[in-house]
Amino acid sequence: MSTEVEVKYTKILINNEWVDAKSGKTFPDINACTGGSICDVAEGDKVDVDVAVKTAREAFKLDSPWRTMDASDRGLLLGKLADLIERDADYLARLESLDNGKPVKEANFDVGFTVKCYRYYAGWCDKIQGKTIPIDGDFLCYTRHEPIGVVGQIIPWNFPMLMQAWKMAPALCCGNTIVLKPAEQTPLTALYVGALCKEAGFPPGVVNIVPGYGPTAGAAISEHRDVDKVAFTGSTEVGHLIMQAAGKSNLKNVTLELGGKSPNIIFADADLDHAVETSHFALFFNQGQCCCAGSRTFVEESIYDEFVRRSVERARKRKVGDPLASDVEQGPQVDGEQFSKIMSLIDSGKQEGAKLECGGERHGNEGFFIQPTVFSNVEDDMRIAKEEIFGPVMQILKFKTVEEVIERANKTQYGLAASVFTKDIDKALRVAHAVRAGSMWVNTYDVFRCNAPFGGYKMSGVGRELGEYGLQQYSEIKTVAIKVTKKNS
Repeated sequence: MSTEVEVKYTKILINNEWVDAKSGKTFPDINACTGGSICDVAEGDKVDVDVAVKTAREAFKLDSPWRTMDASDRGLLLGKLADLIERDADYLARLESLDNGKPVKEANFDVGFTVKCYRYYAGWCDKIQGKTIPIDGDFLCYTRHEPIGVVGQIIPWNFPMLMQAWKMAPALCCGNTIVLKPAEQTPLTALYVGALCKEAGFPPGVVNIVPGYGPTAGAAISEHRDVDKVAFTGSTEVGHLIMQAAGKSNLKNVTLELGGKSPNIIFADADLDHAVETSHFALFFNQGQCCCAGSRTFVEESIYDEFVRRSVERARKRKVGDPLASDVEQGPQVDGEQFSKIMSLIDSGKQEGAKLECGGERHGNEGFFIQPTVFSNVEDDMRIAKEEIFGPVMQILKFKTVEEVIERANKTQYGLAASVFTKDIDKALRVAHAVRAGSMWVNTYDVFRCNAPFGGYKMSGVGRELGEYGLQQYSEIKTVAIKVTKKNS
């Protein structure tokens, strides 16, 4: 399979300089298509994080170039970064596809959304405003929205470009400095964007990027007493660890975007062709490696068999192969660990009595490819209906009534996203308002825009990303009250 993408940056970025890990260690970045190594990347750990945090703190100190920069000039820097990403969009999409395994056409979408995200927050930089408050007494009272300080950001491997933008753009917009750890499976585009930050003109120490492993570099960020906030996207299991580390250290501000087991509800009056195709997309997009995947497909009893038949037909047509090929819909899973987890859950589905309609096996002879898989006759208490599979495995469940499906949809520890397909507006609104999830889509799926917030209920996370709501995660609100001689209205 094609691997003709030049890798340009593999070291740690601290203070706008590329450096080796203090230990001298590197780790292999694995090609998901072959199981072989793409390149070796500097393996940062606690010592490197300490240096990066110290550098970020220096860049954040009072009267530094970053702290005294006009807000509109911060916006110009974010806009310049967006322009540079757009300039190198084709290269970045191919690098993302190589490193992650996602089809290059999906990587192209991710890069385009990344550009829009930086431009969106560039426009916000000089529009973050406090208020004057008419408190009782002879006082002038107002609020300031101040940057939190040094922000640690830990991003996942499923959407490396997008998750870096979703976190860095609002943090920089608000005037924070950053120590970012990319996922060890997919560090390459994060490092390249770091180089573009330097080219755009961000002052030294504002953006620092430390590749490394979660239990070492990631833990060091979460536990660090001079990191003022940590933002993480990834598994709920690791989210627990980060919350615990924040509590045991300096009670740092925490934003978490975690796992999901999102219900996708199909009523009998829905446009069936549209519901089948959109449900296929909702599950199989990005090899199923999506936190908000529509991974519990509830179908009304009267159309269940036909929906299953059409869904199986569509899954069998899905083209799996080289992600750098323009006609491929599905690439490999990100690594061997993820591959093994998915195959184990497929086996559990078979053993617990779900009907395997198609797929269920490895695709090809090398790499981490899995056949598009569909299960029918799935029950709520099966592992494949409860656990986040994070792979190309569709579970189709049957329901009879609106109240029944609402109750079953909410019977989960997660609450990230949900969807409903129906032509009945009353039914759509009933479900949309009753299901406890941070995002609800009606007759569509995975609608993301820079100005619309995203985040979860329950164990799917804390806080929101994107939109004006995303800015709230990166600012502290200070109240100032000044004694005056006499107040006038």
